[in-house]
Amino acid sequence: MQGAVFLLALLGAMSGREALRLIHLPATSNVAENSPPETSVHKFSVNLSASLAPVTPGFPLIINSSPLTDAFKVNWLSGIDFEVVTSGKEQLDFEMEPNIFELQIYVKDDVGVTDLQILTVQVTDVNEPPEFQGNLAKGLDLYIVEGANPGFIYQVEAFDPEDTNRSIPLSYFLISPSVNFRLSASGTLFSTTEFDFEAGHRSFYLTAGVRDSQGLQASTTLHVNIVNINDEVPRFTSPARVYSIPEELDAGTIVANITAEDPDDKGSTGFLLYSITTANSYFVINQLTGTIQVAHRLDRDAGQLRQNPTISLEVLVKDRPSGGQENRMQITFVVEDINDNAPTCTKFTFSIMVPERAAKGTSLLDLNKFCSDDDSEAPNNRFNFSSPSGVGVSGRFSQDPAGSGKIVLIGDLDYENTSNLAAGNTYAVIIQVQDVAPPYHKNNIYIYILTEPENEFPLVFDSPSYVFDVSELRPARTRVGQVHATDKDVPRSRVVYSISTGGASFQSPNIFWINPRTGELQLVTKADYETTPVYILRIQATSSEDTSSVTVTVNVLEENDEKPICTPNSYFLAIPVGLRVGTNIQNFKLTCTDLDSSPRSFRYSIGSGNVNSHFTFSPSAGSNVTSLLLATRFDYASGLDKTWDYKLLVHITDGNLLSGRRKAKARVETGTVTLSISVIPDPTTIATTTSRPQVIHQVLRKNVYSSSAWYVPFVITLGSMLLLGLLVFLFVQLAKAIHRHCPCKAGKSQKTLVKKGEMKNTKRGVLVETIQMNSVFDGEAIDPVTGAVYEFNSKTGTRKWKDPSIQMPRWQEPSPHGAAPSRPVAGEGAGPPGSTGEQDGLSGKAQAEDASPSSRNQDGKLGTPKSRNTALTSRASPKLHPGK
Repeated sequence: MQGAVFLLALLGAMSGREALRLIHLPATSNVAENSPPETSVHKFSVNLSASLAPVTPGFPLIINSSPLTDAFKVNWLSGIDFEVVTSGKEQLDFEMEPNIFELQIYVKDDVGVTDLQILTVQVTDVNEPPEFQGNLAKGLDLYIVEGANPGFIYQVEAFDPEDTNRSIPLSYFLISPSVNFRLSASGTLFSTTEFDFEAGHRSFYLTAGVRDSQGLQASTTLHVNIVNINDEVPRFTSPARVYSIPEELDAGTIVANITAEDPDDKGSTGFLLYSITTANSYFVINQLTGTIQVAHRLDRDAGQLRQNPTISLEVLVKDRPSGGQENRMQITFVVEDINDNAPTCTKFTFSIMVPERAAKGTSLLDLNKFCSDDDSEAPNNRFNFSSPSGVGVSGRFSQDPAGSGKIVLIGDLDYENTSNLAAGNTYAVIIQVQDVAPPYHKNNIYIYILTEPENEFPLVFDSPSYVFDVSELRPARTRVGQVHATDKDVPRSRVVYSISTGGASFQSPNIFWINPRTGELQLVTKADYETTPVYILRIQATSSEDTSSVTVTVNVLEENDEKPICTPNSYFLAIPVGLRVGTNIQNFKLTCTDLDSSPRSFRYSIGSGNVNSHFTFSPSAGSNVTSLLLATRFDYASGLDKTWDYKLLVHITDGNLLSGRRKAKARVETGTVTLSISVIPDPTTIATTTSRPQVIHQVLRKNVYSSSAWYVPFVITLGSMLLLGLLVFLFVQLAKAIHRHCPCKAGKSQKTLVKKGEMKNTKRGVLVETIQMNSVFDGEAIDPVTGAVYEFNSKTGTRKWKDPSIQMPRWQEPSPHGAAPSRPVAGEGAGPPGSTGEQDGLSGKAQAEDASPSSRNQDGKLGTPKSRNTALTSRASPKLHPGK
């Protein structure tokens, strides 16, 4: 605080003027607690600065307080005089701290000169009267039961605001003394007499006072109420009786009024409660008034009331509140029958089918089996039937006997009879069933009698067969034709049409749709003459009784709706600049097809890209094959031609065979082919102006899948699967072969054991090894087995027969030592005339032996002829193995 004052003084000194000052501040003032708003606390003045600038509006003001409070404000008195007053926003209470406030009063004039001073305010204590707390301060209601003994009622309490510790006693008293009550000095309220509610002692008003030690006092009002007690039995004022009431009274109808009185409160029924103790669902009683009302339908003709129309009830009346006195009485209601039910039937509408040949006198219907009256007593439950009425009923239907409800046929119902046809062979008979007693309730019964016809005529089509034509250009929903079938039977039955067979195509299971009601045949999708030119349909007509079919032939009229398709569709060509005019460019030809046009109908023309008309097709029309020719020479030297790369758009139309008049009306389809032609300059040609830059042509071919070529990925996938299966099979066979021809395990003797006196041919395995060898043969040798001369390569060991005409060797005689006869293995000594042994080396067994392990040397390489001859000799004459 002192720092703020010093800062303001320093700012005033720095301004070079005399400071603005608050007169009579700082100061200390007192204010009494609980002071009202605008109570003066302190007055002060403002000494203006040397500039005589006025105080800024809104100043001086309290900018801060310690502790913080809004209980004070600054008011302007006059001129430069001001006053600090209470604001009334907060209550000043001495007993509730704080009691001292420091207010910072701040002032400022229009030139910015300021001053700040402190006003200390002390809150002084004021003696306050005692106070009642809570509801007691506003007045209190007390209750005493009548007949209660005199004694304690209530303890009155108050407090003195000055005595925060409540150590000083207060004095209590009744301001207006009463003979019935007494209030002690300590605040205890007593009753001095016994009260009787019926005697008129029902409530009392007392004024209780309290006084402190200084003589200040306060008061409050006590309202003492005497509570009545019910101790008398209520008495019924309406005697017990029997009530006769008609049935079917509306719910809420008052049928009885029970009254009673309470001697404890004579002349008033407001404290009595009524109830029905007997369990029932027909009546309810108003618990306050005692009136009995209908709660549920009283039906004398149903339920228990049909057997016993009397209802007995017990009515209970008791004091209020519950727990008081009560009384009971019995009343009886007799429910009387009235004619409230009309004759009713289980059904009021009947439909009868009667054959058209039914005989007269035939009984059609007995209404007594379906109708009854629910009234419980006669004559309310009796009824009869009126005579039949309706258009066409007279002379055809009647009751026998009259009024009995038995309907019989008395006329003719022939379906083809003209009068019956005029009536529609349908008859609406109206009969009334009615009471014989007032008020003569009645109901109408409707009987619909229909004549049942016979099926005499078949369902037939208007034509034994139908032929319709439709163009293949017609879109879906096009009307193709209409079939119609009729049945002469009356009444006419609805005919439903459907396609039973036919109408399928490759693209759709059925390209036709028939309207099931009208028989109109429509296209579901376009028909294609090239796919199916004629459709044979079987259309079926179905009625409720018959079915018939007819053959419908639909001829698809051929139209020119297919575009010419040429191969190749796009192509790249490169030609030299000096190509001779009339030359077929790279022998390029277009081959075109059209599913619905003759090959002679094609006409070829070049659209965009044919600059200077250098290119043409020959023939230009009348053929499905045409060649691309150079029509005019290129002239780049004179500048006539400047384009080196041509992109030609070729148009192929199929209207060549049409005359001028027909061509204007006929449909002509056009196909297109794109050709890219690059002109290659002559290497010796020198450009007259600038050298032509090198052009690199890159041909980009893109394989675009077409949805119409669905079979391509299918065939590729199927072929891949078959190829994969073949490879797996070959791999399995190779593994089996390797396993079957593998050499025996090491450590086992490879000699074959032969029993004594026997010999055994040894079957040797053959290992074929293919080796690429040099075809130069630099030596000759004789095969010791066959005696044939063969040539060999001394480096690789490759051999071939020198003389191809070698005869197959014969079986040798057995050796004198009992050796087994030796015979060549199949293929040994092969090389018959005309064989390829001279070119490919030894064939058969000889070729296999060349590649066998026995023909290899110790290093694993193929041996020389000398080393191999010994092996061949040893294999040619196998020796016997001694038996063990």
